[in-house]
Amino acid sequence: MKISIGVIFGGRSSEHEISIRSATTVIEQIDKEKYNVVPIGISKEGHWIDPLRSSELLPEITRRLLTPDLDRIRDGQVGIVNDTRCKDLTFRESDTENPFTALDVIFPVLHGTFGEDGTIQGIFEMADVPYVGCGVLASACGMDKVVMKTLFKEAGLPICSHVWFLRKDWECNNDAVVRDVETAIGYPCFVKPANLGSSVGVSKAENADELQESVGLASEFDRKIIVEEALRMREIECSVIGLENPKASLPGEYLIRDKNKAFLDYNEKYASTGNNEFVVPAPVSEELAKKIQQMAITAFKSIDGSGLARVDFFLLNDTGTILVNEINTMPGLTDASGFPKMWAGTGLSFQQVIDKLVELAFERHADKARNRTTLSG
Repeated sequence: MKISIGVIFGGRSSEHEISIRSATTVIEQIDKEKYNVVPIGISKEGHWIDPLRSSELLPEITRRLLTPDLDRIRDGQVGIVNDTRCKDLTFRESDTENPFTALDVIFPVLHGTFGEDGTIQGIFEMADVPYVGCGVLASACGMDKVVMKTLFKEAGLPICSHVWFLRKDWECNNDAVVRDVETAIGYPCFVKPANLGSSVGVSKAENADELQESVGLASEFDRKIIVEEALRMREIECSVIGLENPKASLPGEYLIRDKNKAFLDYNEKYASTGNNEFVVPAPVSEELAKKIQQMAITAFKSIDGSGLARVDFFLLNDTGTILVNEINTMPGLTDASGFPKMWAGTGLSFQQVIDKLVELAFERHADKARNRTTLSG
């Protein structure tokens, strides 16, 4: 029997398009001999779209790969999630049918808010369905850059200097916020929404005027803003897979050809500009590579991670010090993303990675099923 896997993508997030690209890669790479793929799209407005119409969001070549599975859905052999709003997925005692009943496991290929932040993971927990990736707590902590850095520090991991504030603080007294940033961080600095990825809303500020502009941009995407010191450094990445005893991949690095670029922005990460190349293994010593792998595992454990994650590091140019920047609990899975490339460089094809992630989803679900939920019996 094939495993019916619901691949959920899109979502109410500024990373909607990247999610579609990631889901496309997953669907194209997944072993069709093992899985019946049920594509489930979520619109930018938050509407859940049934699989037959969800396929329309995907590239034509991917739709062709899905044809046998979509035929099975049309014939009623594989159930579907009906068109609905997220709020309609709350379950009442009188409900007779769980909308995910027909699925064996879910792969939420969702990035950013309402997908990578613990919200949809909570729905899966309530529905008691196995799903790929981190749980509610790890997803929420991994989404919030302020909380994750607090946990990194508690775990003894080195991090960069930073301050944070709320959008309301900025709107009420931006002069005071500017003074605080200048005192604690200085210029140049990077301004980021605390709860987004893919470099959305991120910009560099060289002075007070640019800080005003940068915070204005970041505050369009989140109510919490984080400002970090700008460092002369290299950005190294490392992928992690596992549960209680996770494994780390070889580290990788984006080599930027244009030295005038301050950082890899959204366009540079996902457009074919030819300005960067992702190299695995990263050109670092074997000793440093092992240190990065161990720190990645520590970061993963610090948020109680499960399934998969990508941990990003800063390697300082002047001292060679390695700092943990952030963790991504549903990293990009596109053809341009580092996560699948790092595992390929480590010896695992993306198809093998998908198999492992599904295996871990079932394992984690079975382990949680051991918990007692009543006092009697």
